[in-house]
Amino acid sequence: MKTIFSGIQPSGTLTIGNYLGAIQQFVELQNNYNCYFCIVDEHAITVPQDRLELRKNIKSLAALYIASGIDPDSSTLFIQSEVPEHTQLGWMLQSISYVGELERMTQYKDKSQGQEAISSALLTYPSLMAADILLYNTDVVPVGDDQKQHLELTRNLAQRFNNRFNNIFTVPEVRIPKVGARIMSLQEPSKKMSKSDTNQKGFISMLDEPKRIEKKIKSAVTDSEGIVKFDKKNKPGVSNLLTIYSSCTGESIADLEKKYEGKGYGDFKQGVANAVIDTLRPIQEKYEQLIQSDELDAILDQGRDKASLSAGKTIKKAKKAMGLGRK
Repeated sequence: MKTIFSGIQPSGTLTIGNYLGAIQQFVELQNNYNCYFCIVDEHAITVPQDRLELRKNIKSLAALYIASGIDPDSSTLFIQSEVPEHTQLGWMLQSISYVGELERMTQYKDKSQGQEAISSALLTYPSLMAADILLYNTDVVPVGDDQKQHLELTRNLAQRFNNRFNNIFTVPEVRIPKVGARIMSLQEPSKKMSKSDTNQKGFISMLDEPKRIEKKIKSAVTDSEGIVKFDKKNKPGVSNLLTIYSSCTGESIADLEKKYEGKGYGDFKQGVANAVIDTLRPIQEKYEQLIQSDELDAILDQGRDKASLSAGKTIKKAKKAMGLGRK
């Protein structure tokens, strides 16, 4: 059975875009792959964090994963900082990473632009990201388009290490989901929906109340045509809402176009809102049961132990290959 690894930062509540673009696929993938789902809290500290808010977000993210259908008996769900092998291998890979290739990372360029004091971790964290993946002999990494560059670096570092020292690491493949891979902002449909968007109307949080969801979708940017048709270039707002609707209900976009033929955007947006609310309701109910429970801590303890066992074997081989330690 092939292994999949995916990591997500606890930097805020997940959006419907995170769910439709990633977690929904993870629930299906866990039946056919050996899955590691990691809450990458050490990546989060590349920018300043409030410690209490960070801890709250870590547990909240874990609860959302389980509530969304990740089965802790089939998959390994764990917190990055609780498995120290991640930072150990991150440092080892940093030693074979080149400053030039790290500086070329688009996310580093974007986040450092206009900043006077830039954390060195913002530059080097792709080496840690590579370590996250390579520790588990990962075969496949499901990512959005915006992470393809980091995955190429991971592949390069794996090959560089294998060629320079010993054939230790599996070189992972990149998998980009075909449906719902990029859910866009409700207010700026040219931009990907993001949980860190300063415009609260631009995204739907997985924990938003139904009335709030409805209000956000009704205020979503569309156009003046009043025709429900998928056309990314000329009708990006409507196309985005159709993608969300289709991903939530399983109805094809063509069927949805027929369903709303001759109807205005008011009816269409209400339909989108209802689909999102119906999708999130059971997840939110399960989340509320989990968030303050001992069950959640037990799941994370179990995941930490499973991850540590696998990571420990890999780091031992990598240290030996590099000549670290006494033997």
